[in-house]
Amino acid sequence: MESPTQIRPKGLADYLDVLTKAVFQSGISWRVVEAKWSGTREALRGFDPERVANLSPKDIDRLSADTRLIRNRRKIEATVENAETMLALDRENGGFKKYLRSHADFETLSADLVKRFKFLGDMGAYYFLYVVGEAVPPHEDWMARHRPQGFGAHPGAAARTAGGGARGRALR
Repeated sequence: MESPTQIRPKGLADYLDVLTKAVFQSGISWRVVEAKWSGTREALRGFDPERVANLSPKDIDRLSADTRLIRNRRKIEATVENAETMLALDRENGGFKKYLRSHADFETLSADLVKRFKFLGDMGAYYFLYVVGEAVPPHEDWMARHRPQGFGAHPGAAARTAGGGARGRALR
């Protein structure tokens, strides 16, 4: 599997887009999410955080029936709450990027993201930070620390890491 494409966020909408994709990917095939993403982006107003945060319960009802996106009401509601949280962090820190960079290290930041944002788990936080270009540990190292008990290394992991270099930072 190839690493996700990294972006240089130009504004809060880019951050909310990536964060929401991480939320929707939780428990759902990444292929399904990818196939529906342009419709999701359109239905959720280009991920403009102000517009998303102001979605009413009636808007959420409409979105829950909209076939352009994955119709998971709880994740749509989480997106609205996450937009509110992102706007608050942006205001409190003089910018969302400043909030991200205000933490001592990746683990502290990741834990804070998981605590603050709805439906965002450890893997989603890693994905989010990687895609928006924040420093993350090499994926194999991160997986070794976060793998559930009883799960072994993925076959071929040693071969993938043998090359090292810049790919060591990549999410696989």
